[in-house]
Amino acid sequence: MRRLIEKGLMFGNLVEVSSPALVERYRRALKHLTGKTSALNDFHIDISGYSPEIGDELDDDLYLNPNGCNRQFILLTTEQKSAPLLNAKFSFSRTILRDFIEQNETKLFALTTRDAVAGELMNSVLDMGTPQRLFDISRIVVEADTTAGDVKNARKLQEKIEHFRGDDDAWWDDVLIAEMIGLAKQTGDVTRNPVDLTVFTEDVPDFWTAHFGALYVFRGVEHPAAIASGGVAAVGDLPIKFVLGMNEPNRIAKFLELNGLAEPIVKARGVDAAAILRQKMDFILVDVASTLGHDLTGATRRDLRMLARQLGTALPEAYHGLHALLRWAEGGGDWPRIASDHPAYFYTLRAAAGPQRDLVNQLLAELTPLDVRQLFICHKELFYTLYRGWSDAKREFVAEFLAAEYQVDKAGARAALFGHEPSMEEPPAEPEPARGGPWNSRRDLVDVVGPWGAVRRN
Repeated sequence: MRRLIEKGLMFGNLVEVSSPALVERYRRALKHLTGKTSALNDFHIDISGYSPEIGDELDDDLYLNPNGCNRQFILLTTEQKSAPLLNAKFSFSRTILRDFIEQNETKLFALTTRDAVAGELMNSVLDMGTPQRLFDISRIVVEADTTAGDVKNARKLQEKIEHFRGDDDAWWDDVLIAEMIGLAKQTGDVTRNPVDLTVFTEDVPDFWTAHFGALYVFRGVEHPAAIASGGVAAVGDLPIKFVLGMNEPNRIAKFLELNGLAEPIVKARGVDAAAILRQKMDFILVDVASTLGHDLTGATRRDLRMLARQLGTALPEAYHGLHALLRWAEGGGDWPRIASDHPAYFYTLRAAAGPQRDLVNQLLAELTPLDVRQLFICHKELFYTLYRGWSDAKREFVAEFLAAEYQVDKAGARAALFGHEPSMEEPPAEPEPARGGPWNSRRDLVDVVGPWGAVRRN
């Protein structure tokens, strides 16, 4: 993993904590939340304040996430909002932390100039004893305060101020006035500089969890289902109508189709479908070539094309399926029938726009593990797990590729692959009708045939 760390592909964008003041604040917050202490004088933290160095020191990677549930956090600076979340157990955790920081950024900036802010992502579940408990998670409430209790004291002071203003006899209440003065010494003038944090709640109908062999839960769609990475037997009976396994591609494809969660890459607007297909083919080629012992050091796209011709029939069916689709996309071949049981099928899809887009792209990344770029972007936990088992030649090629072609422009790469999320306030523009009948437009052909290989009836 050293290669990934050196190229900024692992533990990248963590926030360095080295100043004595910040180190001391972190220690106080750590003691406040967990009762544990650290002797380190410099370390790095993620968006939640988790430090891999302190995790090693305590021999506990979940010291801020006991039982993998109700993640706790320590904020030393609002700059943490752009940091990754390490050891994620739920897909919604980083999004909620980032949204909480952004919604309270001005107040958090003021609070963190003098103390750490500590808190927790609260839900109704305290432990993950059974898979069924996952379905009790529906809303996350963020609770946060400084270690000195500034937010709680500010709320108390505000209540006393309102009482003082509303009660004509309060002027003679020496106890009330003394309490207000005492609280004001800790919080400052809350009437001019409020330190209260906005109560933040977020519904989470759809999410991924690492628990129980990993599970995708889709409840916010017309046809709800759960998809178990570890197999249906690993989760047992769940309080949802359909439970699918990763070894059931036909059922997963039908689920995506019924809920309109995926679209063919060749139909997607604003992307270079041919370039994306070629890159996916290259990744599959690299996997085969590295397994067969080919030297990929410094390999260019021209080298890979020559290698593909050499390997020929040794390449898997997924490669040939994508090649047939590429020929069609470039205008030189017939429309290939790639049904849901074809190894190339999920490689031809991307998530459709909507609230489940990121979760669906993560699911597709798991279904297409040879597409290492999508795997790295959408499912880093799985990427790091699989990376450990790759040949050194593949690890070197992938690390070099991601450093050279993804790290330099992350936003651009994501937009090129997955498109921009459209505004939810206005419907997307309707496509212009094709001229000369439906069979004169290659995109209309996809509309008629569909990505699932069966002719649709109007």
